[in-house]
Amino acid sequence: MQDNEINNRIVELDMGMGGKKMDILLKFITDRIKIKRISKNGIGVESFDDGAIIPLNSSSMDLVMTTDSYTVSPLFFRGGNIGTLAASGTINDLLMMGSKPIAFTLALIIKEGFQFEQLGKIIDTIVEITTRDNIGIVAGDTKVMPHKSMEGVEILINTTGIGLVTAGRRITDSSIQPGDGIISTGTLGDHGFAMLASREGIEFETKLNSDVASLTSVIEPILKYRIHAMKDPTRGGLAGVLSEWVSKSPVSIWLDESKIPISEDVRVLSEIFGIDPLNVSCEGKAIIAIHPDDVEEVLKILKSTDLGLNSSIIGKAKEERIGNIFLKTKIGGHRVLDKPVGEPIPRVC
Repeated sequence: MQDNEINNRIVELDMGMGGKKMDILLKFITDRIKIKRISKNGIGVESFDDGAIIPLNSSSMDLVMTTDSYTVSPLFFRGGNIGTLAASGTINDLLMMGSKPIAFTLALIIKEGFQFEQLGKIIDTIVEITTRDNIGIVAGDTKVMPHKSMEGVEILINTTGIGLVTAGRRITDSSIQPGDGIISTGTLGDHGFAMLASREGIEFETKLNSDVASLTSVIEPILKYRIHAMKDPTRGGLAGVLSEWVSKSPVSIWLDESKIPISEDVRVLSEIFGIDPLNVSCEGKAIIAIHPDDVEEVLKILKSTDLGLNSSIIGKAKEERIGNIFLKTKIGGHRVLDKPVGEPIPRVC
């Protein structure tokens, strides 16, 4: 697009939902950011990974930093609340880079009239999760906004997370190699469909809860293995993750639909609403690309954890037809899995 054509556009809701339309908005923003590389070995906003990597020149460790904002409807849902999302989402982004999370900042933007009781539950949830994972909340900010200025929104949460990773052990999207096995640590689409069921008033007809959770207990035991990439499938779901990977690594990815774990509740809801679960967000799962010699051992470890019981090897990276994702269907054919235009269920994270 020409500059004048871009400047005449408006920001659309779909541009915040992790798909092709969001790429347009992100490019517009990042093209105008004066990116200063910390060092030639650093990784920053231009890489579009889950966090930035800042080498600490006097240390054997690298600093990992991530930031995220949370706006979700409803604030309280089956399996968690906006505080569960904020704490777990920030932790998981740091884990996906191979780091150990150590500290958070916490900023709250609250609409006047918000009940202290609800605010207390949200903060208590954040404290519970960060305390369990031995993470300090080290700085913060609080704003209260007039009622009319936050129509339809009661509270917004922003976090910045900091972690440490041993130099040389960083995990990035651009490191996938042909032959790598692709693992999902559990059933896909749970969070998005749980939120949809809650909004549509059918939550009493399903046992589906959001999968939102910190993945520390799942990821830390496998970091010693040859993991080449990890990502939590939030906005855009599995299709969004794999699309990013094949755009950054010189591989194609071949999936087996029969091996992709999807709960029966999600299958039913996906048929009712006509939404592909491979495009729907999770908040307590990871997709992992790992050296072929380590795949079975990692799968065994994952399945020994409470949150990884339904882990499965769902596909493989190859060096043919680079840049594509192919899904072998249950009836035996193949179809191309493309990056979604946007998250089909808005305001889920």
